[in-house]
Amino acid sequence: MQSQQLGSVISTIAGVIGSDIFPTGERAALRRMTPKQPPPLTFYRFALSHLPAGWDRNKDSQKDWITLVAGIALMSPNAHDPKCNLGKALAETNYSEARLERLLSDSAVGDVRRILLLRVARFLAAKSSPFNWVQGARMLLTRDKEKLMAVRERIAKDYYQIQRESE
Repeated sequence: MQSQQLGSVISTIAGVIGSDIFPTGERAALRRMTPKQPPPLTFYRFALSHLPAGWDRNKDSQKDWITLVAGIALMSPNAHDPKCNLGKALAETNYSEARLERLLSDSAVGDVRRILLLRVARFLAAKSSPFNWVQGARMLLTRDKEKLMAVRERIAKDYYQIQRESE
């Protein structure tokens, strides 16, 4: 998916879930989702209206989109800030370096990566610190190893740049 198109999809998801008119019960159901459990019917209703075609092409893709929607719901209504990269948000909220290393490691694949990203969403939600969810989406949706490495490197560089500036 093109970067611009992914940005538009993420903005739409965050806007709809964070909207005052989005039912609180449905938002709560989306917040409770995990990649290891079947999603509630609320997710399918939401997905058919707001997710891009092909979101359900295979089980991994489905779990990735479930994770993205759950993470954005966890942080709503203040989830998505296109101007704040994930590494920056984590550094500014004193996210531990050890946790960041687990999130960005090569061993964090599949459900492990998804669960770690949901933990990041919970952490940042508790700190009221939105971030650019396009980076979170790229962490999950990118299958090409080199492109995924570039996403991880960008997050790490942003994290350490902010840490260095605060010293």
